[in-house]
Amino acid sequence: MIKVALLSKWHVHAVDYEREARENPSLEIAKVWDEDPERGKTWADELDVPFEEDIDRLLADGTIDAVIVSTPTNLHTEIIQKAAEHKKHIFTEKVLTFTSEECKALLKTLEEQKVEFMISLPRLTKDYYLYAQQAVDKGWLGQITMMRCRVAHNGAVPTEDHPNGWLPERFYNEEQCGGGALIDLGAHPIYLANRLMGEPTAVSSRLSQVRDLGVDDHAVAVLDYDSGALSIIETSFVSSGSPFQLELYGTNGTLMIEDDNIRLKRGQDWEEPEQLPEDLPMPMEQWADAIERNEPMTITSEDAYLLTAVNEAAALSQKENRRIELKRK
Repeated sequence: MIKVALLSKWHVHAVDYEREARENPSLEIAKVWDEDPERGKTWADELDVPFEEDIDRLLADGTIDAVIVSTPTNLHTEIIQKAAEHKKHIFTEKVLTFTSEECKALLKTLEEQKVEFMISLPRLTKDYYLYAQQAVDKGWLGQITMMRCRVAHNGAVPTEDHPNGWLPERFYNEEQCGGGALIDLGAHPIYLANRLMGEPTAVSSRLSQVRDLGVDDHAVAVLDYDSGALSIIETSFVSSGSPFQLELYGTNGTLMIEDDNIRLKRGQDWEEPEQLPEDLPMPMEQWADAIERNEPMTITSEDAYLLTAVNEAAALSQKENRRIELKRK
């Protein structure tokens, strides 16, 4: 049994990861730590496990095999670095760090310490993504010239019960989050683009505020590639009823995905796939299998690096009002 410590309930997905860990027969939640001790103690009591107030003491505990990190993003580097140095396997929420240099250094530590690392990019396990990847890899669309992807919700739209929307107000804390809609929800279209289109050469972005909450609540980024192709990334915290959309355009065809509706056009007529690829195991399951049985994981350090690099460039593009070239050093 893999004994796991939960590190913070800050992120909205922390409770989802806790549930997934409880439901996984290979994982056992053994301790809780939180940068907010009161929140952490309450969570530990709910789970009937000990709360550890000292992060260093928890990570030095030889009975703990692995950690699930759901802290504010600005604590990721420190916490994950320490966990790796104590040989703890690591599961974390996107994004990994704020800068590509921090990301490279952290990934190097993870590799040197030989710990199993998983960043939760769940859409890379889904049948629609696998079908889109198949369309690209098999050349069904010819040369891909453009991708558009939109992931949006109404988390910052005010309601009677929630004046600033249903997202926790800490999600508008730029110091903790590093940004707003793009760095959080926009991560999904970014990592899908990184997989389907490859490593971009430049990023141009517009991070805008409708609600004046201190961070962007909707955003667009355009990614350039050596081939001349483009990706358009859209996201929003102020969009009600917006479907998930993934579109691929090529010299020989078009793939349109809107929620559960998938259409492919390679001639005059649209066709729907008769069968989609099976979903891959979710990130938590892959991580547990890697720790327990050394099974390979399909979400990689390269995915984590490129997600960080694109977000860093998008933030700089907005700040300096210019196109930012990406050059891996």
